[in-house]
Amino acid sequence: MAETKKINPVLKMALELGPIILFFAGFSRMKDQTFHIAGNEYSGFIVMTGVFIALIIATTGLLWALTGKLSRMQLMTLILVVVMGGLSVWLNDERFIKMKPTLLYLAFGGILGAGLLQGKSYLSSVMEEALPMQPEGWMILTRRLTAFFFALAVANEAVWRLMSTEAWVNFKTFGLTAALFGFFMAQSRLFERYGIKDDRPGT
Repeated sequence: MAETKKINPVLKMALELGPIILFFAGFSRMKDQTFHIAGNEYSGFIVMTGVFIALIIATTGLLWALTGKLSRMQLMTLILVVVMGGLSVWLNDERFIKMKPTLLYLAFGGILGAGLLQGKSYLSSVMEEALPMQPEGWMILTRRLTAFFFALAVANEAVWRLMSTEAWVNFKTFGLTAALFGFFMAQSRLFERYGIKDDRPGT
């Protein structure tokens, strides 16, 4: 079994968020440009999608090299970016990469929902060490997060179908990140009520 290594949390965050930030910065500069590549015309969005795919592959590879493992979420994100982003570049159609968050959140919601139907919290199996909590708390959090993921999938569909590409990029970069942060901040009372405190002396 491969040994799991720890890395600096700041470095880990930089590797995870770096591709998104660079995609946003690149799109902001290239959104009104058209590029002629191999006899075809590509928008700045499509070109940056290709760059984004390369960045995700590189940073995910670095995370694996530095930690010795990848989470299911990281693997699923990598696969969807490569597949949906690749289709966008290959077919010169931006709709595919825009659907990636929808598929990702539907997958997360579906996996958590399948566990709930079996009376289990799959969330606890991946977060319990970092966030000790009573089983009842995990079930409540899992139900809420399942519904939240489905809501995010619906929101992403509405934004990319009804708004401009620039609006979607802003939503993807800032809106979804803020929504996830806000969701977990809103669970503070749940964590306080069901959290398992460390009762060891001196803590």
